[in-house]
Amino acid sequence: MCGIAGKISFNDNIDKKLLENMVGVLRHRGPDDKGIYLDNSSKPFAGLAHSRLSIIDLNTGHQPMSNENESLWIVFNGEIYNFKELGSALEKEGHVFKTKSDTEVILHLYEKYGEDALKFLRGAFSFALWDKKNKRLFCARDRIGKRPFYYYYNENIFVFGSELKAVTHDPEVKKTIKLQNIDFYLSYGYTPIKESIYEDIKKLPPAHFLILDKDGLRERQYWSLSYGPKIIKRNIDEYEEALLDMLKEATKIRMISDVPIGMFLSGGVDSSLVTALMSQLSSGRIKTFTIGFDYEDYSEIKYARKVAEHLGTDHSEFIVKPEILKILDKLVWHYNEPYGDSSCLPSYYVAKETREHVKVALNGDGGDESFAGYDRYKGARLSEMLDLAPKFMFRFGELALLPIAHLVDGKKKDFFSRRINFMQAMRRFSSFPERYTYWMGYFTEEDKNGLYTDGFKDAVSIKQSSRWLIDKICSSQDINNIVDRMMKVDIDTNLVGDLLVKMDIACMANSLEGRSPLLDHKVMEFAARLPTNLKLRSMTSKFLLKKLASRFIPKEVLYRKKMGFGVPIGQWFKNEMRGYIKEVLLDERSLKRGYFKKEVIQELIDDHQNGVCDNKYKLWALLNLELWHRVFIDD
Repeated sequence: MCGIAGKISFNDNIDKKLLENMVGVLRHRGPDDKGIYLDNSSKPFAGLAHSRLSIIDLNTGHQPMSNENESLWIVFNGEIYNFKELGSALEKEGHVFKTKSDTEVILHLYEKYGEDALKFLRGAFSFALWDKKNKRLFCARDRIGKRPFYYYYNENIFVFGSELKAVTHDPEVKKTIKLQNIDFYLSYGYTPIKESIYEDIKKLPPAHFLILDKDGLRERQYWSLSYGPKIIKRNIDEYEEALLDMLKEATKIRMISDVPIGMFLSGGVDSSLVTALMSQLSSGRIKTFTIGFDYEDYSEIKYARKVAEHLGTDHSEFIVKPEILKILDKLVWHYNEPYGDSSCLPSYYVAKETREHVKVALNGDGGDESFAGYDRYKGARLSEMLDLAPKFMFRFGELALLPIAHLVDGKKKDFFSRRINFMQAMRRFSSFPERYTYWMGYFTEEDKNGLYTDGFKDAVSIKQSSRWLIDKICSSQDINNIVDRMMKVDIDTNLVGDLLVKMDIACMANSLEGRSPLLDHKVMEFAARLPTNLKLRSMTSKFLLKKLASRFIPKEVLYRKKMGFGVPIGQWFKNEMRGYIKEVLLDERSLKRGYFKKEVIQELIDDHQNGVCDNKYKLWALLNLELWHRVFIDD
């Protein structure tokens, strides 16, 4: 993985120093090498910049890279896992390669197929390719959205970068906060999939490319995930063997590297299975890395250790303590935009410690979204079954659980809070899309109406953000099974907006490349077309995946209750961070922004610290929004 940046100008020459500065703020993404390409020969003028993390072809993979006659130039971030196979086929057709890198394969594919080159690429990528002869820019992002791509465009310039801070480094780029996207962030914990926190800076969506030429800018989608027709086999063993072959191959091609590799081992089903496959495919001991907490019910270290011992890996463990919150400003700088997922903390630290030992780490990301791993998929199915149940029944259930939730803390409180949340949604909303939006939200419309000042309320549409996810769910009605439908919605929303951002930033902040076999698009296509009862069978999630994993992993690890990558921020806000959260959110600087009412912020903090309500996710989202303002707006 690397950092890319660049600029197209329709009026003025490109300043080399500007490109150097843009890619300079991305040095953490690629500390091994950097390069600049300028085309100031005629309008429109072009400049490409690259900051390299050397993984493959260490000696000759310098970027920006050109084809044989230097008519095409590219800056590329990511990895193409099938590049050797593609390169061999192209060489047989007469294409001449000057490097052994995956980057050059893209150039030759583009020479042959143009935009259709994307159909052949299997990997995680974003790139910008400048066609010097035709004065045409071609940019693309991988199918799932593993590598980021931001851009700014007006009638005079087009500026792009792997991170927002590279784009905003250009003084011609306007940095006007889009207030509506603050409202969106408070709904979901991330900014919109196609937009950023700034008014005029966009994101290229996953599975899309853009073209910029004399006819202007246009975006197109080149791939989508299909959930039918379903794969039909004679028995479950055939499904299991097919899945094993698919996952082995996806893991094997992600182990191709000219530098040491390792594995993030959480102790969950997905990372344990990938670790087992890596161990089978490797001639030596796999290096595994695990993070945990002093709060035992949030720590999966004992399960990861059991898997590591069972598989004989070279295992390392690290404990995260509340002192890490001293580096919050640094994390906010790396995330570029307000980001509300607290698991960014352990993700950053496991990447930091892993980077001390290896340069590439595989992970188990994507298993939940493809094999029905989240409890909310069970909730979706249960919601459908209870759709006609009387509303008072859910109110009774809610009242029965509330006293228990007040008496417990940590993961036990999370357990009861989720079930109360389910009851509340069933009682309050008649339609499933509204219920699911309620379950996925940080702040509800009701919360915002109480929290926002009159001025901020007038500046945004509170309903617009809720409507976004509801519309996503409604547009997936062609997928008949409700579990498949919600997995598709999650892949298009939460996966790309939250989880992939977390992994990209956590790894790149530490100059570490992350690779995800379960996010291989062929694996995802196979999983999507599996019969749904092989993913969620009764109340057993990841049914087929667990059955396969039981060949390699102890069953007590596989069939325990799902923990997720939780963080004890609820306890921190009551104890170690008790004063800090008040100091930041009730500070005059924060209140002067005019977004929120002081008395409501005070109530959120007091209710959480006194055990009246579990407001940890709300407080974390507000804290990160304020810190983002201090880092990027107050400077």
